[in-house]
Amino acid sequence: MGDTIFGKIVRREIPADIVYEDDDVLAFRDLNPQAPVHVLFVPKQVIATLNDASAADADLLGKLLLAAASYAKREGVDKEGYRTVINCNEQGGQTVFHLHVHLLAGRRMTWPPG
Repeated sequence: MGDTIFGKIVRREIPADIVYEDDDVLAFRDLNPQAPVHVLFVPKQVIATLNDASAADADLLGKLLLAAASYAKREGVDKEGYRTVINCNEQGGQTVFHLHVHLLAGRRMTWPPG
């Protein structure tokens, strides 16, 4: 697994507030939340950016989104609405180079996000 902070969380080398886990995906609360609910869904398999994903990763990418939707429903924010975000590379806002999906909820989201 990667040497990023997310790889270390997946390997349990550093603590995190883990809220979801299955064979392929781990999710934990963001340390710098941008909404009342801000959870990061990371694949246990390291993929640095969305650009590095291939057709062979399609199932895993789907699992990330389905895990986020399942968590939103479990937390009761699915009806009011939520946002999922994947940042890619520096200008896209990516700061940890281990692909991840942000789930943000609990407040009205604006567009464009800024």
